[in-house]
Amino acid sequence: MTPIAECLAAFIFGTTVGLLVQRSRYCNVAALRDAMLFKTYRNTKAMLVAMMIMTVGFTAFITVGAGKPMHFDVGLNTFIGLFLFGLGMVLAGACTVSTWVRAGEGNIGAVWALLFTFIGMFLFSLVWSFDYWPPAPQTMSGSANLAGLQFGFANAATLQSKTGIPAIVFGAVQTLVLYGIYRAILKRERAEAPAPQAEARESAACDAWADQPAEPVVPGARASAIVDHPV
Repeated sequence: MTPIAECLAAFIFGTTVGLLVQRSRYCNVAALRDAMLFKTYRNTKAMLVAMMIMTVGFTAFITVGAGKPMHFDVGLNTFIGLFLFGLGMVLAGACTVSTWVRAGEGNIGAVWALLFTFIGMFLFSLVWSFDYWPPAPQTMSGSANLAGLQFGFANAATLQSKTGIPAIVFGAVQTLVLYGIYRAILKRERAEAPAPQAEARESAACDAWADQPAEPVVPGARASAIVDHPV
């Protein structure tokens, strides 16, 4: 593929994804924040579906020897970085993708969030250059090394090479777990739905009863009813 074709494909793909994110208002932060604080799961379900599709596709590529899986050493630095990044996303009120979308829509707060994202990345690159983490480069070997605060790495490609089990098997297991979470969310939503529906049915029944024509009043009917049915 020529560079022009690659740029064109990237432009089409990026435009399509950007349009979908903008119109759907999808956000990774909202997927977790709304579920925990507001008990709404619209973005959570979308995130789970996206994760299931990506898991199956990614592990399928690895199984047939295609794709370029990246290996990241997991260590204490990873957890610290993830915590700081998550804290920043909560303070910004959006994830990186939705921040780009909101900035494009003219949201000044999102523009500031993007600006300081770039500043933070630049400052981190300076710190990385002068004070390499972890202290010794040889600790990043892909295997566990508690002395170097590294836990190694384990992904579908690593498990496939070490165990001989196709990566798609591990992907299928993860997809089933994600699907189980998705089904649990749907079950919870259905359990909470009947109350409003019951109120709607009761209100509709009352309206229907109120719309019925009144029965004609027969003189002496009430007195007769009292005599026929004494208390």
